[in-house]
Amino acid sequence: MQKKRLGQSDMELTPIGIGAWAMGGGGWAFAWGPQDDTQSIAAIHAALEHGVNWIDTAAIYGLGHSEEVVARALADWKGARPYVFTKCARTWNEKGEIHSVLKGDSIRRECEASLRRLQVDVLDLYQVHWPDPSEDVEEGWGAMARLKEEGKVRWIGVSNFNGGQMERCGRIAPVTSLQPPYSAISPDVEKEHFPYCRQHGIGVIVYSPMKSGLLAGTMTRERAANFPQDDFRRRVAAFQEPQLSRNLELAELMKRIGARHGRAAGEVAIAWTLRHPAVTAAIVGMRSAEQARGVAGAMEFRLTAEEIAEIDAWRTGGEAGTGVARARS
Repeated sequence: MQKKRLGQSDMELTPIGIGAWAMGGGGWAFAWGPQDDTQSIAAIHAALEHGVNWIDTAAIYGLGHSEEVVARALADWKGARPYVFTKCARTWNEKGEIHSVLKGDSIRRECEASLRRLQVDVLDLYQVHWPDPSEDVEEGWGAMARLKEEGKVRWIGVSNFNGGQMERCGRIAPVTSLQPPYSAISPDVEKEHFPYCRQHGIGVIVYSPMKSGLLAGTMTRERAANFPQDDFRRRVAAFQEPQLSRNLELAELMKRIGARHGRAAGEVAIAWTLRHPAVTAAIVGMRSAEQARGVAGAMEFRLTAEEIAEIDAWRTGGEAGTGVARARS
């Protein structure tokens, strides 16, 4: 398995990492519906057994619960310790109401809380979750740099930032990595973000490579129409018409491409993101050991140039004589 170095850090990452967003469980603003902790822990263990060497979570996932689940999984894990990444700049009150904050004292408190929940002495990568409020980006990034200097975190990165915002951070301290959303459905970051990262030696770990499950090959209209009340995807346009039908067509195309290799549609979707030279690795959400095993093959699977052209023809509306027309029929 080929690993890639994350930016200018010393971390060599496997092509996919464990995404722990859904492991936060239900009952909060951006939940994926109910989630069993036992299943989450089994998913983490299964991924680690297949060689995955990093986990990405955030304090806000489940209002701290995802970090606690990750800690429980690692306490029972007897193998090599994976890298642990988490995020800050989202806080909540006793009512579960979420707030954006980038004040230095808050960043420090959030870091200490994440260290306690994760039961670690140092975080391998600490990331600013969102650049909000914008006027406090410099203050927040300065606090991140101090945490690194103090040894509480090894490397510092950003999530959902654009080039201008990363430039502002870079004047204070180097940005190790960017975490943007990226999939064949949502490829916009290719235009500005990726060139900036390549120019400045910033690693890229993309999230939602399967577009929150749309490209996993198991999504249906019926399932999308019956998400639990606390599943955030009920509010996402990609899961609603007119976008839903087109997105499911792409999933069917990926399913057919995967079938040629004995691979699942989700592995094709992940491989499509990994093909881009700016991408270091992809965060892959998994909620069970079965799901973890189902995407593990994406670490070694690569699409051919012709298959990439098939998918890109769909993206741009062309037929290309490659089966895309059949996918839309």
